[in-house]
Amino acid sequence: MKKEDIRIVFMGTPEFAVTILEGLLKEKYQVVGVITAPDRPAGRGQKIHLSAVKVFAKSKDLTVLQPTNLKDETFLSDLKNLNANLQIVVAFRMLPEVVWKMPKLGTFNLHASLLPDYRGAAPINWAIINGEKTSGVTTFFIDEKIDTGAIILQSKIAINPSDTAGNLHDKLMVLGTKVVINTIEKIENGTVETIIQPLKETKTAYKLNKDNCKIVWTSSLESIYNMVRGLHPYPASWALLQNGSERLNVKVYEVKKHYEKHEYLTGQLILTKKSIKVAVNMGYIELINFKFPGKRQMDATSFLNGFTFEENSKML
Repeated sequence: MKKEDIRIVFMGTPEFAVTILEGLLKEKYQVVGVITAPDRPAGRGQKIHLSAVKVFAKSKDLTVLQPTNLKDETFLSDLKNLNANLQIVVAFRMLPEVVWKMPKLGTFNLHASLLPDYRGAAPINWAIINGEKTSGVTTFFIDEKIDTGAIILQSKIAINPSDTAGNLHDKLMVLGTKVVINTIEKIENGTVETIIQPLKETKTAYKLNKDNCKIVWTSSLESIYNMVRGLHPYPASWALLQNGSERLNVKVYEVKKHYEKHEYLTGQLILTKKSIKVAVNMGYIELINFKFPGKRQMDATSFLNGFTFEENSKML
């Protein structure tokens, strides 16, 4: 099969997917259609928000479909009329069988983990939260379950001790583009050899919510440090500050860890004119960058200039 014989429908929504789509166009692959999330009102002004993929696709004059229901007859007819023989999915929602079975060459997904580990919604975050030393990307043919299909290709990358979810995301975007191109080449050449995944994964990438983003100060120093960087820049970890009679919700974006013996109670604040440290097991977590309610994100020195901590203030 020749490159020009491949007709691709690309499915994705966020910035991560844009880089992959851009890579396909640079490699001169024929993208006959793009499926992305519907436009939605967002923010305080409820302005209509377009997905990153839609903005990019429109700038390249690509055909864009935005179904609310992937089983809708009109959408299925429009999808079929694109006459694609390969579908590529990057950071999109779960597809019904009628969609993923449509193209002759199949539908494959790019997932930002080394499957079967970290199936689910937030693989990049959980790899760092759990202190992993390596991550990577996987392409696999979609089946009826989530992230369980036959693996086509995988590629590893090291996670550095200071990596955040944000910069690991960017590294995996670049790596993912190469792996998607290599996967198409294997399909093009008829050289795909898949590996069946084990049904049971040992590590899960649970959907992030308010509960699992809260810092637990009784955790180990390393666990707290990993959690903060694993949730940076989004959605960000958070903690409760008891300041006198007031309880404040503090978003924590960046910290430093200090291993040091001490006799302070867990959560107790150690303050200087330029720093805020929280006593934890085996040391301190220093708050570097954070956001208090009603204030902008700022560093400790800036914050301390205009905020008064009551005696015996502590993190809960």
